[in-house]
Amino acid sequence: MVKKDLVSMKKTVLDLIPDHLRAVGAYVPGKALKQAERESGMAMIKMASNENPFGPSQLAVAAIRDAAADVHLYPDNEATELRIALAQRHHLAAEQIFIGDGSLGILDILARTLLAPGVNCIISERSFISYPIVTQATGARLVMAPMQNGAFDLDGIARCINGDTRVVILANPNNPTGSMFDAEAADAFLAQVPEHVLVVFDEAYSDFAEYFSAQRGGTYSRSMDYVRAGHTNLMVLRTFSKAHGLAGLRVGYGCGHPSLLQYFARLRNSFSVSGAAQAGALAALRDEAHIRRTIENNAAGAAWLLGQLSELRVKAAPTSTNFIYFETEEDANEVARRIQAEGVIIRSLVPWGIPNGLRVTIGTPEQNAKFIAALKVALGQAVGATTAQRSAT
Repeated sequence: MVKKDLVSMKKTVLDLIPDHLRAVGAYVPGKALKQAERESGMAMIKMASNENPFGPSQLAVAAIRDAAADVHLYPDNEATELRIALAQRHHLAAEQIFIGDGSLGILDILARTLLAPGVNCIISERSFISYPIVTQATGARLVMAPMQNGAFDLDGIARCINGDTRVVILANPNNPTGSMFDAEAADAFLAQVPEHVLVVFDEAYSDFAEYFSAQRGGTYSRSMDYVRAGHTNLMVLRTFSKAHGLAGLRVGYGCGHPSLLQYFARLRNSFSVSGAAQAGALAALRDEAHIRRTIENNAAGAAWLLGQLSELRVKAAPTSTNFIYFETEEDANEVARRIQAEGVIIRSLVPWGIPNGLRVTIGTPEQNAKFIAALKVALGQAVGATTAQRSAT
């Protein structure tokens, strides 16, 4: 009888995928270097994914090589040595640190822990495109608050909070716009948030933001002070993918209340952070010279690129990150394609719903100069640009 009923339904397993999962959009990654080289038939530089232009610390590379001898063994599931080092760095207890396969891996666990159909998660428009994915995958409702003058409207986000809200995710600085809110603004926002709502500060670009804020005479963040004080409704995410140059290893960490993190640990895939990733992250954390070189190069590159974009009359936003957001009058996909034809990969922000927005990673001085030269050609402003190139723009 059961078999006949199933046959009569005439459904396949594909028909049984829940509607809320059918509505989830796929993540659109930046173009891979080798893919772009195959498409263009030429050597390329990649300035699309906010990777460290200097690569990883050589201390990290050596540690990864050493760890390779133990790849037949399962890694430490708790990443104990790395947790202790991070706890010492941030003056936290080890129980306040959670290690995951990138900060996005932790966000996925966080969403599965706190979100479900009938509740909501609040983000800002023009923020990281993975936030809607992790939210909608749980069946929760996504609430997207409008920006104000190209930055987060924190008061507007606070007004969106209601009894069904469980999580608010704020990238600080924001990806892809590069905007940032300071410690005072964060304090004022947190004072408006009820205890039943978890605020997530995604501080993937914190190393750069701290440096820029110090240069400007401000205070970037006091988020770790809230964690130290034992606040249960704040989570801070950091990553080794940006300033540390370990994007390919997938290792990040979250700082929060131990009572919350214990539930995350139950949902984490066993051995999700490899031994090589743990060893590389631990060594990278200790290589302060590499981090300093990366941050100082980034600040100088940001100033130079913004000056060049201004001369080209390209609308660009101030940055607190290792990338620059800019807009043209044309379709971003087309501009990115023309720039790729000149040997440089940058990020079109069409997947973010910004049809004329682009993002370029701040590189070495040589990479930055090559990008500007490619942009001039793409916009028909290069000396010696052909009539066809100008008319195409």
